[in-house]
Amino acid sequence: MKTRISKGRQRVDMVKMKNVRNLQVTFSKHRARLFKKASELCTLCGAEIVVVVYSLGDKGVFSFGHPSVNPLVERFLGRNLPQPNNDDHNQQIVACREAGIRELNTKLMNLEGVLQMEKNRGESLREIRKRANGLLWQSPMEELHLFQLQHLKKALEILKKKVEKEEQMVNNNAFPFQTLGSAWTPSNCVR
Repeated sequence: MKTRISKGRQRVDMVKMKNVRNLQVTFSKHRARLFKKASELCTLCGAEIVVVVYSLGDKGVFSFGHPSVNPLVERFLGRNLPQPNNDDHNQQIVACREAGIRELNTKLMNLEGVLQMEKNRGESLREIRKRANGLLWQSPMEELHLFQLQHLKKALEILKKKVEKEEQMVNNNAFPFQTLGSAWTPSNCVR
């Protein structure tokens, strides 16, 4: 009788599997092992644990929680936070929640500042449009704000380019007559 020689346990490279069937089987086995280890940790240490796993494809969401998933998730998100009783765990949760609130308040203040700047810019643009109906060119320069002056400068630069373009077109299509007296005879005609 031949004895079977096995290679023993081999190291498996950590890369995503290409075969969908093998991927699903491996996912199920590892998920079961993960939930078993979480359960053992709860039993041995009295820890409260939530494990949420999203599977690939349309298999859904799998979760494990001790004592229950929803109360622990609510407590983690800070919606149903128990009153701190001076133990380190609750103090860390409260500190993390307060840090998140401070960060959100800072972002809110920055956004409010940006909003106010944009409102001011919009008001200035409305005023420029109102004056652009012929009044912008007539109003004294001292009354214009910096933004309005910058806008006026851009408008004048654009106008200058248009005028230069017009001049160039006129120069390229020069007056077809050499002198005023020869207006009846174009310069490119032979006399």
